[in-house]
Amino acid sequence: MKFDIIGKRYWWFALSALVIIPGLVSMAVQGFNLGIDFTGGTLLDMKFARPVTVAEVRDVLKDYHLENSTIQLATVAAQTEASPNVFIRTQVLGEEERRAVLSGLEQKLGKFDILRIEKVGAVIGSELTRQAVLAVAAASVLMVLYITYRFEFKFAISGIIALLHDVLVVLGVFSLLQKEVDASFVAAILTIIGYSINDTIVIFDRIRENLKTHRKSESLAELVNRSIWQTMTRSIYTVLTVLFAALSLYFFGGETTKNFALALIIGITSGAYSSIFNASPIWVTWKEIEERRRIEFKTRGAK
Repeated sequence: MKFDIIGKRYWWFALSALVIIPGLVSMAVQGFNLGIDFTGGTLLDMKFARPVTVAEVRDVLKDYHLENSTIQLATVAAQTEASPNVFIRTQVLGEEERRAVLSGLEQKLGKFDILRIEKVGAVIGSELTRQAVLAVAAASVLMVLYITYRFEFKFAISGIIALLHDVLVVLGVFSLLQKEVDASFVAAILTIIGYSINDTIVIFDRIRENLKTHRKSESLAELVNRSIWQTMTRSIYTVLTVLFAALSLYFFGGETTKNFALALIIGITSGAYSSIFNASPIWVTWKEIEERRRIEFKTRGAK
């Protein structure tokens, strides 16, 4: 006998609430640690006397807790030149902070010429952020229409609730840990949304297939439980494949990709959880409530 996932659904709902609520509180109280993509920062344009690498520059910036800065050489070819230009885009630096960073770079990497130092605005402004939110909202509406057409409206809303669960989990963890939120984080959220809804639809599709041969002796909860277990191997293989890639990126990738990889790891894990333990159980609960109300209405009408 397979473990009764649907029968324990209120435990899964409670677990989700225990994860999401602290994150919501953190978002309300301390907000997010917004990166320079959202807040703007300081741009340093420098020309070193000797060839330097991105890794060398980042190692120096680590001493000042600026390892997440964007560092670029002028061109790929410039890496072989005697004195490549180095662009460093970091958080807003005060006069003393800037002097300390420049002093550290000179001590460890040698002499350099400063071509320019200026304050730059946010890459992701409020208008672009608003447009991104509208785009996600529009995508959610289109997903509701598509899933309603392919399945039914209750499936669509259950899937969107599962998506919201995943986004809130990732946002909550980043707020609680005060991990930096930048442009790559936005890309990770969009990736998570696509991954999660795909896994959910696979399970919905199996439920729909099983409904066509539904035995009267089998309850709806039992049918959905059987459907989830029939797709469990596929769900596990899919999440492990993506997780291995995300974990490799986190542990072996550069500093600038760590937060992107971390968001993927959290979101993919949450997406697999919500697809199995939230989306279908929500649909079953909705259908059962609707059936009880239908029976009650019929009973009152008979009286």
